[in-house]
Amino acid sequence: MPIRRLPEGLVNRIAAGEVVERPASAVKELVENSLDAGAARIEVGLRDGGRTLIAVSDDGCGMGADDLVLCLERHATSKLADDDLTRIATLGFRGEALPSLAAVSRLTLTSRAAGADEAWSIGVEGGEMGELRPAAHPRGTRVEVRDLFFATPARLKFLKGTPTEVGHIVDVVGRLAMARPDVAFSLTDEGRALLSLPATAGDLTGSPDAGLRRIGAVVGKDFAANAVTVEAERDEYRLSGHAGVPTHHRRTTAHQFLFVNGRPVRDRLLHGAIRGAYQDLLASDRHPAVVLFLDLPAELVDVNVHPMKTEVRFRDAGLVRGLIVSALKHALAAAGHRSAPRAMPWPANGGLGAGGLGVGGRGGGAAPSGPSPAAAGLALAFAAPLPGGLAEAAAPFEGVAASMQASSAGDPAGDTPAGDIPPLGFARAQLHGTYIVAQSADGMVIVDQHAAHERLTHERLKRALHAGGVPRQVLLLPEVVELDAASIDRLTRRAEELTALGLVLEPFGPGAVVVREVPALLGPVDARGLITDLAEDLAELGEAVAMGERLSRVCASMACHGSVRAGRKLSIDEMNALLREMERTPHSGQCSHGRPTWVELKRSDIERLFGRR
Repeated sequence: MPIRRLPEGLVNRIAAGEVVERPASAVKELVENSLDAGAARIEVGLRDGGRTLIAVSDDGCGMGADDLVLCLERHATSKLADDDLTRIATLGFRGEALPSLAAVSRLTLTSRAAGADEAWSIGVEGGEMGELRPAAHPRGTRVEVRDLFFATPARLKFLKGTPTEVGHIVDVVGRLAMARPDVAFSLTDEGRALLSLPATAGDLTGSPDAGLRRIGAVVGKDFAANAVTVEAERDEYRLSGHAGVPTHHRRTTAHQFLFVNGRPVRDRLLHGAIRGAYQDLLASDRHPAVVLFLDLPAELVDVNVHPMKTEVRFRDAGLVRGLIVSALKHALAAAGHRSAPRAMPWPANGGLGAGGLGVGGRGGGAAPSGPSPAAAGLALAFAAPLPGGLAEAAAPFEGVAASMQASSAGDPAGDTPAGDIPPLGFARAQLHGTYIVAQSADGMVIVDQHAAHERLTHERLKRALHAGGVPRQVLLLPEVVELDAASIDRLTRRAEELTALGLVLEPFGPGAVVVREVPALLGPVDARGLITDLAEDLAELGEAVAMGERLSRVCASMACHGSVRAGRKLSIDEMNALLREMERTPHSGQCSHGRPTWVELKRSDIERLFGRR
């Protein structure tokens, strides 16, 4: 069959299939055009979830009659003045969006250039251009896309229900709005307001508070209340934004908003860096909420790798990943003890507002039959320097805490002035063999003893590993653990990594391994349960996961097995020792799986519960 040129209309519809996947894709392209035009206000109107109508109006620079016609031709754009694809400073640059939309819809374009006496309008139906005619319109541009995909009805069959398509559009507009708090955005569907975001004075770089207010309006106040500020620079790369504390996690990465030079992206490298920063703070199936802005010279990033412009390539990917991981770890370490409170559904006449009583996690595992000596090491001080946050707040109270721990016969919480009480207070009781109740300066603190000690043990293992290896304790009677062949193979292939963590094992016949040494930090431990869990962890992680992440996960499993279990009775001295060590330990606000280790109930909240306020 001879080769032939495809008709222009068919070429445009093929291009539209790459650029315009659904109504949200059309909205994204049109709003990006408005931002590139210097708009200070952008209004988006929908009907039938974008199928029947998408209308985008702005007050940007506008276009004259000649440009209005030219912009509907493929690959015609004002955004590449010097034809240099290595220095793209605009959101759009391909010149494909308007002709692609015109090929699959009934499009009307109305615009008035800055300083012009009149506006002009032109219509296109399925790629067939109409006549240019005068119109009444203020400065700026209005694009109306009617009957999307009427020229390609097969595409309509792949669209979801109206609520789903509207949700995608809200996500697209919200992402663009987060990057530009200096621009006012509004989004309506059938006259119903979905987003109404007034412009905020300043931009994200010059005014982080302004950026956080816009982020909170889009993502929700819950994120803004549980986020830490991220600021870092390395060479010509600058990272800014906000990251949720580890206890503010989600089931998917949908709440990770990433921007490169103001462009919303979904990039594997960036998502992987975020995962690496939180790797020992969250369970593997949970994801943090973050909003991060990466700014760098245009020539150091390639945005011309996908028609949707959501993927990028970095000239120095390693530097970018290292910057993100170190910046997030530093910000989270500085947050110290913070955990995310969640509002309880109390009645209105005696309820707590958002940020009142938090919901803590449950203790891990069942209670053992006998007491565990693991609590004996609770009061060990750290030789390494500790980060700011809770540790700094606790420092002035160490003398008070020490004198209190020397004698538990009195009532230190009752006798000590409020200003001298440590951040996590003094232990008063233990409930259900699981929760420590402490009296703080302005309320009460409830601590999950297993989750808290798990984090403390995890951090001690990490420090010992980084210092050259975890001290080992030889078992008087080596423990033989029976496993399947695949599990034995996984463990023996990782024997060197496990030895660095203080766990020495070797094959023992065709269906077992023998454990000869265990980490000394764990004390007496159930070797059989530990080995079984480690084999399952290694199976889940697979070979593709970096050694650092594997070691972190193994540390977390060991910490869980070596921690004070739920049901273990603690003395007042042991409980206070646990509280003091929490105040000195980074990330003590959550266990290795992202559950909160402690929650606080303010005195004012208690008084409201009893009608005193």
